[in-house]
Amino acid sequence: MTHPPHTHSHPTRSPQQPTSQNQAAATGSSKTGPSKSKTGPSKKVLLAMSGGVDSSAAAVILQQQGYQVVGCFMRHGGAHPEPEDSATCDPNKSHKQGCCSVDDASDARLVAAMLDIPLYVLNFEKQFDRIIDYFVSEYNAGRTPNPCVRCNDWLKFGKLFEYADSINADYVATGHYARIQTIDGVKHLTRGRDLHKDQSYVLFGTPRHRLDRMLLPIGEFENKAAIRAVAQQRNLPVFNKPDSQEICFVPDQNYARVVAQRSATENKPAPGPIIDTQGQELGQHDGHQHYTIGQRRGLSISLGHPIYVVDKNPSTNTVTVGLEDDLLAASLTADQVNWLDSPPHSPSHSPSISDTETSPDSTDDWQPCTVKIRSNMPPTPGQYRLTPPPTHTTPHTTPHNPNHQAGDTERTLHIKFDPPIRAVSPGQAVVCYDHQNPDRVLGGAWIQSATPPHHSPA
Repeated sequence: MTHPPHTHSHPTRSPQQPTSQNQAAATGSSKTGPSKSKTGPSKKVLLAMSGGVDSSAAAVILQQQGYQVVGCFMRHGGAHPEPEDSATCDPNKSHKQGCCSVDDASDARLVAAMLDIPLYVLNFEKQFDRIIDYFVSEYNAGRTPNPCVRCNDWLKFGKLFEYADSINADYVATGHYARIQTIDGVKHLTRGRDLHKDQSYVLFGTPRHRLDRMLLPIGEFENKAAIRAVAQQRNLPVFNKPDSQEICFVPDQNYARVVAQRSATENKPAPGPIIDTQGQELGQHDGHQHYTIGQRRGLSISLGHPIYVVDKNPSTNTVTVGLEDDLLAASLTADQVNWLDSPPHSPSHSPSISDTETSPDSTDDWQPCTVKIRSNMPPTPGQYRLTPPPTHTTPHTTPHNPNHQAGDTERTLHIKFDPPIRAVSPGQAVVCYDHQNPDRVLGGAWIQSATPPHHSPA
């Protein structure tokens, strides 16, 4: 099997079983951390190590649980030099290059050496280039991309499984704040115990068939302090390292600069009109790529009351502004579905039911759920419905995840909100959670359009 090349490795130390000293670093009850029960020496896990405290603590926990841990650092850019053997972690550094800088690579290597586990540096530059291209094309198309979700889909729980297979690893693990739980004998993706840090939203695109081989030990902790304590008890210098906040390939958060650098001449950001919802021109912008739905600052227009970006049209290079109520949406439509619940509940999956009989305007098969349209928002009440894709619409231009089940990406996901929700952004992900078990992820998709209140549902 073809797998990503590794640029260097140092597997000179054989992974060892937990010692009594390692076991002494355990953290409390199951409410504050994962179980410490051993799984046997034959279970090998490939752990994505970013050089941060979360993946480093995950390495400690997995060792304590008896796994044979093999670390890997995903190198995303060819310009990054190799880490030096003498590299040390400096917690005072800002680490504003995101999760993949040379400093992070050095930290990952240091932690691996201290824990006596092998670490491979995998060159994912070519694959990561695809994520940057997606990011740029989405902004040029007037949508708001989410590269972190794509990175998880395509790399962390995509290409990493190929590498795991090549080294005969049983599992792939990361330091994400989410959990894999067995419910009625089936593995499900669920929210992490620390709801403020929960990252289940960005993992919705994980193929269902890979949940059985995923390990997310950090998701069992109720707060960050407990995770830092795990690292500190093993004297890992990353225990107080700051969290990375920025997109790793946009460290200065200047998204438009990246878009301009990577775009063809006809797509580069260019000046255009800012209009109101009636079409009246109010001013000029420097390129629609500079703006996102719901944005209030940076419009350079004063009307005596707050105004927000409510729409963008890349074909006319216009940015539309309006009142906060103009941001409200009663429903949305999304495509590229990845449904983790099995089987989906909507009768519209039956091939014997026609598209007309399963029109989203009917309500007989809408299912209750809670919904997130952004990672950092609390779930909001809604209803979902899955239907075959309408034949009259233009398919989304973003490449599908080749790891997904064949039938999932062909469906369309419809969501209704009551009350309406604010600032639905095409290009972002929508994720549904079980209304009876609000921690369980049902599935999600990529937002195509939103419908304002007082219109027919999406």
